[in-house]
Amino acid sequence: MHSMTGFGRGSATTEHFTATVEITAVNRKQSEVVVQGTRDLADLEPRIRRAVTQSTSRGRLQVTLKLDPTASGAKPARVDAGLALSMEKAFKELSRLLDRDVMPVAADFIRQPGVISFEDSGLDSDLAWQAVERALEAAMYQLLAMRAAEGGHLKADLLERLALLEGFADRLAAEAPGRPQRQKEMLLKRLREAGLDLDPNDERVLKELAVFADRCDITEELTRLDSHFRKFRDYLDAAEPAGRALDFLCQELFREFNTIGSKANDASIAQTIVEAKTELEKIREQVQNVE
Repeated sequence: MHSMTGFGRGSATTEHFTATVEITAVNRKQSEVVVQGTRDLADLEPRIRRAVTQSTSRGRLQVTLKLDPTASGAKPARVDAGLALSMEKAFKELSRLLDRDVMPVAADFIRQPGVISFEDSGLDSDLAWQAVERALEAAMYQLLAMRAAEGGHLKADLLERLALLEGFADRLAAEAPGRPQRQKEMLLKRLREAGLDLDPNDERVLKELAVFADRCDITEELTRLDSHFRKFRDYLDAAEPAGRALDFLCQELFREFNTIGSKANDASIAQTIVEAKTELEKIREQVQNVE
């Protein structure tokens, strides 16, 4: 099981380029890959997205890319000799007019547009990808290792909380059978208070209790809870991403506990339901970070 949060960084150098890639991953229900880099690296974005989504299924991943040419891959400089000589001649003319030496320095030539320029033949995407791909692989390795480590901690916490939920379900299973008897006692008490001291074995009382017992029977809900618990554990042990499935199971568990609370209509059972739903809310918060 993997968490959706993590960080990875990788660098690689080839004959032509040095690439540095950083990946930051945070929670997101769907998968989103955002690539940040200079405009000339836009052609590499589809390749980066494909590589990232092959190893992740959920979360927002921000990929920051820096690419620098190596010494052998740097663009050659070009000097405009005519423009440079014209500047030199202009300074000599300025010296003659002012009747003092006005000598140009290197900064004068550098500041003048066109004296020194660099050939711009565009970025070779294939050569750049050779460095970027290796840096991206290193960054992804770190990211996935961090997500796996955090996922292990999440799994341990979820198993502990799931055991608590199973304990609540066991408590409900033990409390539920006594609910009809408590209802019978309450019914007879109300009848006596109303001045109707009926025999507990009166057919009308027994019929009312039978209807109530059928209406508050939670056997089916307890069976589904047990099934959901087992499925939850299966997903925690699965090699595939399970975040969406676990989130769905949390909703189903909420539904079953709510139904039990509505059916039972009992203070003791209601307290157990509140405790179970409180713990389940914590589980769902943790599941939001599972890939």
